[in-house]
Amino acid sequence: MQNTNLPIAFQGEPGAYSEAALLEHFGQGTPGLPCPSFDAVFDAVEGGQAAAGLIAIENSLAGSIHQNYDLLLRHQLWITGERYLRVHHCLIANHGVRPADLKKVISHPQALAQCAGYLHANGLPAEVFYDTAGSIKHLSETGARDTAGIASRRAAEVYGMEILQEGIEDNPANFTRFQVIARQPASTVLGPVVQGSPVQASYKTTIAFTLANQPGALFKALSVFALRDLDLTKIESRPLVGSPWEYLFYVDFVGSTADLTVSRALGHLEEYATSLRVLGSYPRHRYEKEA
Repeated sequence: MQNTNLPIAFQGEPGAYSEAALLEHFGQGTPGLPCPSFDAVFDAVEGGQAAAGLIAIENSLAGSIHQNYDLLLRHQLWITGERYLRVHHCLIANHGVRPADLKKVISHPQALAQCAGYLHANGLPAEVFYDTAGSIKHLSETGARDTAGIASRRAAEVYGMEILQEGIEDNPANFTRFQVIARQPASTVLGPVVQGSPVQASYKTTIAFTLANQPGALFKALSVFALRDLDLTKIESRPLVGSPWEYLFYVDFVGSTADLTVSRALGHLEEYATSLRVLGSYPRHRYEKEA
């Protein structure tokens, strides 16, 4: 499905959680293209420097990554897959640094948010850095003795750093959901699809739509799914740029656009929506909760 001669773009440095999700999804040994920002990931895919990209879309503790919702609409790319990754955060510093030496902790804002309780309990001020693995790379290059970073065990190994404490996330049920983006949509040639069948349940569709600011508009829009027993797995609202106090809605639901029931639901939604865009139908990934 992907051009194997091109790498997969991800946000962050080698050792980032995005890279771990990439290797789980595409397979060990898959070449990655580290990017300094999510914008750069989208640009790399759209510009043909990468076969696809992997972006974090939400975390079970810190919530949605709103920037990527906005980027999905700004770019003409398709969501072609998803991946859940169990996140284990580590407090990492240069060798010989003691916890008592620390004056601050640096990491990506999502990682800091996921460890906010631990940082508060230990009196450690947080400072935003562009990436989890990048924070460890920075500490290794500067040799800082009063600062630690939050990242994965793999990041500590990549940069030869010391783990002061593992599992510092506030809740052990810490998962990040990633989405795969590409220039072409995923294949949705499923054969006969029956509502409620395992084939239908193995796909997910993401859409974005706007509504007129009228009483009951959102209720009517969502009713097109309820009437057909389509399972909504996510709904997100974002400000509509250029129209103060109006909103854009993102919805994930179980099913594929190859399913007649889904296509009818979307046709029904068009009767209420002022705009509608299908961002992708793609294989659904089901995570397994750890005991």
